[in-house]
Amino acid sequence: MAKDGLVPWGAGPRLETSGFMQMMKLESFVMSFAAPEPRRWWSLAVISMTQLVIVLDATIVNVALPEVQRELGLTDSQRQWVITAYVLAFGSLLLLGGRIADSWGRRRSYLAGIVGFGAASAWGGLAGSGVELIIARGIQGAFAALLAPAALSMLTVIFPSGKERGTAFAIFGIVAGSGATVGLALGGILTEFAGWRWCLLVNLPFTVLGVVGAVMFLKESKTSSGTGHDLWGGISVTLGFGSLVYGLTLAEDGWTSSSTVAFLALGLGLLALFVVIESRTTSPVLPLRILRDRTRAGAFFVQAVVGTVYIGSTLFQAYHLQIVLQLSPLLAGFATLPMAVSTMAMASVSTRLFQRFGGRYVMTAGLVVAAAGMLYLSRLTVDGSYWAQVFPGLLLVGIGLSGVVVPVQNVALTGVGRNDAGAASAVVNSVMQIGGSIGLAIFTALFIGASGGQTTYQATGVEGYEAVYIGAAVALLAGAAVAAALIRTPATSASTAPEQETHHVPVV
Repeated sequence: MAKDGLVPWGAGPRLETSGFMQMMKLESFVMSFAAPEPRRWWSLAVISMTQLVIVLDATIVNVALPEVQRELGLTDSQRQWVITAYVLAFGSLLLLGGRIADSWGRRRSYLAGIVGFGAASAWGGLAGSGVELIIARGIQGAFAALLAPAALSMLTVIFPSGKERGTAFAIFGIVAGSGATVGLALGGILTEFAGWRWCLLVNLPFTVLGVVGAVMFLKESKTSSGTGHDLWGGISVTLGFGSLVYGLTLAEDGWTSSSTVAFLALGLGLLALFVVIESRTTSPVLPLRILRDRTRAGAFFVQAVVGTVYIGSTLFQAYHLQIVLQLSPLLAGFATLPMAVSTMAMASVSTRLFQRFGGRYVMTAGLVVAAAGMLYLSRLTVDGSYWAQVFPGLLLVGIGLSGVVVPVQNVALTGVGRNDAGAASAVVNSVMQIGGSIGLAIFTALFIGASGGQTTYQATGVEGYEAVYIGAAVALLAGAAVAAALIRTPATSASTAPEQETHHVPVV
């Protein structure tokens, strides 16, 4: 007899219960599969909206930064940390947030995360000083680190396999992949017509929608029976990435300075300590078995590259459009849309290619095309036009990245056991944010080095912007090489790969 009390078809005694009771049990069994279907898609809508808000918040203040700096009197270093505080706190705390979601409850973690995220957004929107704004942004990132893995792991559980899983992840990937560019456009609109503070206050209605949607459509799930949250692992990885990014920020004054070397070495040492802790603790925030699959490891690296481009380079894109091309915040915001529009327009094509050829070829080709777009952007001149020097490059980048953002999360989470869904989902989000914070620090150092030490994003030269775009192209080509070497997802995995019920990920 099956565990649920039903007699399997064609097995066991035929008259264990009355015929009427057997029919009732069979009807209940069938309805348990049919009933949830309408709610699955409403759940997807809530989760996708949440991911959009989380991702766009990494870039929504980019276009507003010139106005923020003037009003609050930010220094050049503080200006960068308005973005870095969010993405660094988000990325480095995601691993701990994913483990909390697994053990505390994903719906409960989602609700706590979105309420805290909304409160921090309100504080940032009302901030009276640069320091206050940076702290509020860091708290935003911390609550986003609790919210994001809970949302994505619920998506993994709601759509465990089959064609619906491919569709759901395609929709989610489009939303996540275009969020950074949508953030730039929305930031330009809000800055132009409502002021920069609404770039943060706009999160409040989304917070209300998220709470209502969670109460109505999301179901609680948790699969980890342990109560430990690996505090020391969470502390070591957070401080490790924080030290690493801060060291890269100091590289603006020279890569060989004692402070730069010290913080970089401290960051790497803490990350090494994190690996040791994870290999010995009974309840790790990052079970190392998740990384042993070469395809999954390759997908994580590619996601980090996407974060580098979307978060790290779009800040300089915003300044190029406003400072060099003299566009208003509104026009600068809309001028970034070709990247997002081309990504969404090509998403269905990328999905079909992924299902036919698998992740390796589609992601590799997409990264190469995106690199070509960045190299095109590096040919800009001071007196060049947007339509000739910027628009074609943005189209190429968007088309290329459509071949990445659609399959990468599906590839990264295929085959993950239910108990590791939160942790794996956290890594997917974490590497993108950490990639963005590292990319922002490196690109800033490249910009300053190429522009002769200038930090004013001047309109009299474009050497710094050229260096940033070339650096982004190199990162994309590195991602293409890793995708070609490591990713081995078969063509059918986009739609047919079942979720494994085991705790272990196969070693390839």
